[in-house]
Amino acid sequence: MELDAIWLRLQQHTPTILGSRNLSKYAVMVPLMKKDDGVHVLFEVRSLQLRRQPGEICFPGGRIDPEDADEKAAAIRETKEELGIDTSDISEVYPLDYMVSPFGMMIYPFVGLIEQAERLNYNRSEVEEIFTVPLTYFLKHPPEIHHVEFKATPDIDFPFELLVGGKNYKWRSRGIDEYFYVYKGRAIWGLTARILAHFIELVSAG
Repeated sequence: MELDAIWLRLQQHTPTILGSRNLSKYAVMVPLMKKDDGVHVLFEVRSLQLRRQPGEICFPGGRIDPEDADEKAAAIRETKEELGIDTSDISEVYPLDYMVSPFGMMIYPFVGLIEQAERLNYNRSEVEEIFTVPLTYFLKHPPEIHHVEFKATPDIDFPFELLVGGKNYKWRSRGIDEYFYVYKGRAIWGLTARILAHFIELVSAG
């Protein structure tokens, strides 16, 4: 390959996260609602009939479809479908930091305001129930953080002979911090809690 061809390829390349093309892409919405006692955060409880994470607490969201114009459009679409509302019922949609999970997903979170609470008619096939928590609760109660370590388990045909140290190779420790909020006996944790903590950090900074 000639150098001119190499330079042309590099000039045409837009950098992104290495390996992100192979990740599943998801968009999530942190729904805010205005109530008599102030701003609330809305949560869903996943249907007990779902195969993945039944009964766990989450935000509206799901996989980004090819038909979605962008990540924001996907977050709005998923919120509409799951909460049974119209696009006009969602306003003030702003992006949070996107994240790469250790489970092969790239997640694009957004925050949005649900305008007409009385119109909520959530999808029973996906959502068991919905509930809200005053935003002030999260401002006053930081999450508990617990560390989880992952053990490296190479495949049976892993080429240890190519490593210095062979089967005694010292694998670097890998782990994640799991965030937990508990409100009236409900545990909000995992990616939902991580996104929520990031949102709380942004709005309370300074």
